[in-house]
Amino acid sequence: MIVVVLVVIVVVAGILLFAATRPDAYGIQRVTTIGAPPERILPLLIDKQWPNWSPFEALDPTMERTYSGAPTGKGAVYEWEGNRQAGKGRMEIVDVSPPKSVTIHVDFVKPFDAHNINQFTLEPRGNATVVTWSMRGTQPFALKAMSIFVSPDRLLGKHFETGLANLKATAERNA
Repeated sequence: MIVVVLVVIVVVAGILLFAATRPDAYGIQRVTTIGAPPERILPLLIDKQWPNWSPFEALDPTMERTYSGAPTGKGAVYEWEGNRQAGKGRMEIVDVSPPKSVTIHVDFVKPFDAHNINQFTLEPRGNATVVTWSMRGTQPFALKAMSIFVSPDRLLGKHFETGLANLKATAERNA
């Protein structure tokens, strides 16, 4: 029995030590092409239209949403509180360079504390737009340990892909 306990302690200590060596920051990025000009896509990013396309809205359709700050664009704030999956957080648009990019500061409170920068870049290509959604942030120790088993890119990348597909469908439907 003592041997089993010692083995478990050594394994847990090894995982924790390895987690401490993980990077302090991470990044995720996904890209899609949307059959609409940037001017048609930009309002979907800055005019409180996230519920129309964001993949995170589906995690809890009954979550509480609050809007404050500027009515649109820089300074617009969106806060949410939902079930265990949706969690609680706040996002604020901190920069808009029409029609090329939008930068959003996102603070998660639950299920864990995290602070990230999301950026959308819109690059016109003929009658279409290449949209890149990227996120970068820091990894507190708990996320470093979790990243040993599931990478942030793998965990959140699928949400970005769904969100971009929803954004594409919304923008093209309105085109």
